Amino acid sequence: MSFDDQSEELITSRRNPLVRRLRSLSSRSGREEHGVVLLEGTHQIQELRTHVWPDSVDLDVVATPVWLNTHAGLIRSLPGSVRVQRISAEALQAGLTTVQPDGVACLLPLSCLPSAVAAPEFVLALDRIQDPGNLGTLLRTARAADIQQVWCASGADPLAPKVVRSSAGAILSLPVERFGPDPTEGVVQLAERLRQARDAGLQIVATLVPDAAADRRVQPYWELDWTLPTVLLLGNEGAGLDPLLQDCCSAGVTLPHSAAVESLNVAAAAVPLLLERRRARMTPSTQKIG
Repeated sequence: MSFDDQSEELITSRRNPLVRRLRSLSSRSGREEHGVVLLEGTHQIQELRTHVWPDSVDLDVVATPVWLNTHAGLIRSLPGSVRVQRISAEALQAGLTTVQPDGVACLLPLSCLPSAVAAPEFVLALDRIQDPGNLGTLLRTARAADIQQVWCASGADPLAPKVVRSSAGAILSLPVERFGPDPTEGVVQLAERLRQARDAGLQIVATLVPDAAADRRVQPYWELDWTLPTVLLLGNEGAGLDPLLQDCCSAGVTLPHSAAVESLNVAAAAVPLLLERRRARMTPSTQKIG
């Protein structure tokens, strides 16, 4: 990597163009205009160390002098060409969505995000997930479950700051494709992708109520053959699964739970479902070490 420390200048004004640029990255239009996604905080910067990019890739790091004094080694471990801009804590806070930023942010080119997999065998498909925290948690769990790709029918933007924070760096290694942005259009596009996946031999699995899926076999999730190429389809928090998407399913599973609650949060329900495939494919020896 190469390292350019622009430490001779300290940005202190909240009206500085860089601060305005940081603020604009909280919106989808701002990210598309500047061609970057905003990573906030030390943990997200640390996630960059495991990636490899050519020196032609510019990483713009914005950090307070206090942060730089204690993290010089981290800056030098980052891939690509790193440009550092010093900024006061007050000006940085004005540019970020984090309530109490810990002193650093990075503007990562959208071109550095992972590309779609040509023929994925394990996909997570999401129907209009609205809550950014839920989406971020789903992406983090998907990464832990060795998901190869995520398809989103509209809903929360996977690159929104709150989603990125909740995903704990998952967007850096997990290809995410979002259809839409109009919800109706997003559902139609996702349905087409699901039909293509089904034609390619993947089973399309969703949590279904037996009475509402009379034409499909519905079974407890642990009885499904998760070793097959699979798309796991999860519905919207309030409306559930769109009928157009449900028609694309080839299998239904249940997630039995106490009648004390009507339903589970989608991010919570995803955990056993996603990790069951990983468990099913593990050998006895690897089951002992995780």
